[in-house]
Amino acid sequence: MPIFIRKDIMKNNPVKVAVIGCGRISGHHCRSIIETEGVELVAVCDLVRDKANIYHEQFGVRAYVNYHQMLLENPQIDTVAIITPSGMHYEHALDIISRYRKNIIVEKPTFMKPSQVREVYAKAAEAGVQVFAVFQNRHNRAVKRVLQGLVAGELGRVRSVAVRVRWCRPQRYYDLAPWRGTFSMDGGCLTNQGIHHIDLLRQFGGQVSRVCSVHNTLGADIEVEDIAAASIIFASGAIGTLEVTTAARPIDYEASLSLVCENGLAQIGGIAVNELQIYTPDPVACAQSSEDFSGNIYGHGHVKIYEEIVDHFSDVKKFPVIFDDTLATIQLLNSFYLADENRCWVDVATAGDSARLGQLDNKLADLYRTKN
Repeated sequence: MPIFIRKDIMKNNPVKVAVIGCGRISGHHCRSIIETEGVELVAVCDLVRDKANIYHEQFGVRAYVNYHQMLLENPQIDTVAIITPSGMHYEHALDIISRYRKNIIVEKPTFMKPSQVREVYAKAAEAGVQVFAVFQNRHNRAVKRVLQGLVAGELGRVRSVAVRVRWCRPQRYYDLAPWRGTFSMDGGCLTNQGIHHIDLLRQFGGQVSRVCSVHNTLGADIEVEDIAAASIIFASGAIGTLEVTTAARPIDYEASLSLVCENGLAQIGGIAVNELQIYTPDPVACAQSSEDFSGNIYGHGHVKIYEEIVDHFSDVKKFPVIFDDTLATIQLLNSFYLADENRCWVDVATAGDSARLGQLDNKLADLYRTKN
């Protein structure tokens, strides 16, 4: 069937999406759904009625405080975007897959532990539904241009990769909700703020062999790390460094990723890896491949993700973030924590779950659970 016919089919039978969790990023999801041809926003849900009502009024969709009621009253919903606290993604995903057999879209960091990634994807396969992991920064022009240069051989082999995230998250940020700054529900600067850079570290440098990492908490009264530094050895022999902190004061300063390659240097910066600042093989590419995210820190990648979901269901192209890809990023994330916990180098390929990250706290989880 030609692609244009498949697209026409999706216009008449769009992917019908519901959103659970109505925080700030949820509004961006709703807008991305509205902007994407072949996708329909059906309903939104949050335990706090006022939060759900904001998007009900803004987008003219049904609002709920109970996602069970939402899914039972709207059986046409085929896909649920899970945008709840990070530590609830696993529980919500399993429930929605096993009980309602719905496809799921999961915001970063997808899941907290590699074992959770394996279980959810396995349950989805059994139920015949899909898991769509959100890593929207892969769609940034600067990121795509550097990846293009690597694939084409323009940059040559990677010799070193450096990540630097120097952001400000004061105590008032963590005090916004009980889940923030906890190992069970949030993770620290690596899991919450650094996850996209960790994902891109893999995209640019390839398979990571070993890591060594040290964490500390210096800028806020929280249980998780707000500063982390790591050394990285890639399977190719390239080396890398990672520095992520939310203890910078008084503002955000830098979020950059740079590559030293045999044929030149590439550096991406900006507020969300949206500016190609240095690209020595083709300096003209810097202006052409940079985007202004000043009015939208999330960028334009979510629209691209929903377009990919439409392509997936219309048989144009399979969703690119497959199980192995999601697992590799979350396994690398946990490897940094394991290295800090055990004060040693960690073999990423054999690394398991962090002892701290995503640990079950039923008292805290009960605040975000929906009663049947």
